[in-house]
Amino acid sequence: MDLARLTGEFILEEGKTFSSSSLEEKGKQNFVTHVDKGAEEMLVEGLGKLLPEAGFIAEEGTVGKSEVDWQWIIDPIDGTTNFIHGLPPYAISIALANKGKVVLGVVYELGFREFYYAWEGSPAYMDGKEIQVSKTGSVASSLIATGFPYTYFDRLDPFMHSVRYFMQNSHGLRRLGSAATDLVYVACGRFEAFYEYGLSPWDVAAATFIVQQAGGLACDFNGSGDWLFNGTIIAANAAVFEEFKEVIMKIFVDEEKI
Repeated sequence: MDLARLTGEFILEEGKTFSSSSLEEKGKQNFVTHVDKGAEEMLVEGLGKLLPEAGFIAEEGTVGKSEVDWQWIIDPIDGTTNFIHGLPPYAISIALANKGKVVLGVVYELGFREFYYAWEGSPAYMDGKEIQVSKTGSVASSLIATGFPYTYFDRLDPFMHSVRYFMQNSHGLRRLGSAATDLVYVACGRFEAFYEYGLSPWDVAAATFIVQQAGGLACDFNGSGDWLFNGTIIAANAAVFEEFKEVIMKIFVDEEKI
């Protein structure tokens, strides 16, 4: 958390004078800045001192010791597009996995300066206070978060079907632009559920773990518990999870088989 706070100070300070002229485009609507790279360097250096035997899976290309049991999974700025436009939320995401199982997660959301964190066997916390998912028990009474796709547009039709469904059958749909933030908002009860496809491990590792430690559930679009590397995520409070999962799987899995 101290390292995330220090890195956050760097990101916020750089944001005061950030110019879009320094943007690099990794892919369509997928950007990286010198701030992302600088923040990742800070995280890798600091985490490497905390656990020298661990490897890294990181958004901006830091991949090392890929065969070791311990791996840091990090995103220096989850929500880079928001950052470059001066629009929160955007967050630092740090997870630690052992043999592919996440055992620790820290998400520092820089808009509200909120720290979310948990470790194996612990409750989930926000700024020192224990948090839990909401108890809302139906999709009809839920506020749902998602992310708009900027790749894999072959899945756009079922995605738009899901948007129409939740617009008509829930309290509403929100798209904040940071998957890590969406997920920790599920953990603290601001959202009941979140779904998205086209994601990478660093987008979801820390925050989904925090959701689970807060009493929520998660799977991929096929209902598998291997959400970390499968590129899709369904996360929700325990009361609404089965109904929400059924809706997502019916739209994305059943329709795509037709």
